Amino acid sequence: MLSRVAESVYWMCRYIERAENVARCIDVNLSLTLDLGEEWADQWAPLVNTTGGHELFAERYGTPSRDNVLRFLTFDHDNPNSIIACVQKARQSARSIRESLSNATWEELNRFYLLVRERRAAGDPDLTIYEHVKRASQLIIGVMDTTQSHTNTWHFSRLGRLLERADQTSRILDVKYFILLPTLHDVGGSIDITQWSALLKSASALGMYRREHHRIVPQKVVDFLVLNRDFPRSMRFCVSRAENSLHRITGTASDVFKTPAEQELGRLRADLEFAQAESIMHGGLHEFIDNFQTRLNGDGKAISDSFFARPFESPSSQSQMQ
Repeated sequence: MLSRVAESVYWMCRYIERAENVARCIDVNLSLTLDLGEEWADQWAPLVNTTGGHELFAERYGTPSRDNVLRFLTFDHDNPNSIIACVQKARQSARSIRESLSNATWEELNRFYLLVRERRAAGDPDLTIYEHVKRASQLIIGVMDTTQSHTNTWHFSRLGRLLERADQTSRILDVKYFILLPTLHDVGGSIDITQWSALLKSASALGMYRREHHRIVPQKVVDFLVLNRDFPRSMRFCVSRAENSLHRITGTASDVFKTPAEQELGRLRADLEFAQAESIMHGGLHEFIDNFQTRLNGDGKAISDSFFARPFESPSSQSQMQ
């Protein structure tokens, strides 16, 4: 297949997934503001940090508040990781390869873009938009899976989506570290449990977690979101399935690692398979996440260098829209 097509479909799905996960990070904070009251009303600056835009935000808005953070993360075209910027870039990528996409995929993505654009024209964010963003992203995934032939085009879309999802799940966990970290006397208390529950809910993981573990235990939450082999938003699941698509693209067996991309992703998958939640918590959740994001960005760069002409753009990139 053409490198242009592979590159466009890969980034199209990364941008769609990125938009959805910005909505999920916002949901964490909105839920906690409602659940825990005014003491969390000013906890918006770290949310900008976890989505990688603190320098640009400080330049454009100054002091963070609920309203200007929501505007920056949702409708600000100058923020390359805002919801509207991601959806617009996804649509631009899709337009350049319409002949390679099913009609249903293009139509759903176009509806997604028009929805976000209309909400922006209406003014300040209606908080229901974040649920609409998540549903629209999931609908596009379902439409692609059921109307697109599962050839290399589909595998590049899956590869981009899963790498982005793994990164964003780690960022949702980082919200816990930066925003929700309780004082020592709160650990294990009702506030701590509420925070971890909100975190699971933001990843659509609360129901599946309770079915498997019942009680909210921080170490088990980390195990579920990082190391679970079956939950579709866990970091291990995403990396494993992304590696599967990469091998399908290169045509190599699952135990063969010829390209730098296969080697990097294979090492990361193996490390996750042998990791333990207790060791992660003991060594520092934030430190583990920081290392994971660095390595995942290295995987993304290796994929871009191997298959695409365009340089890799990490979620924390401050580059302007291309």
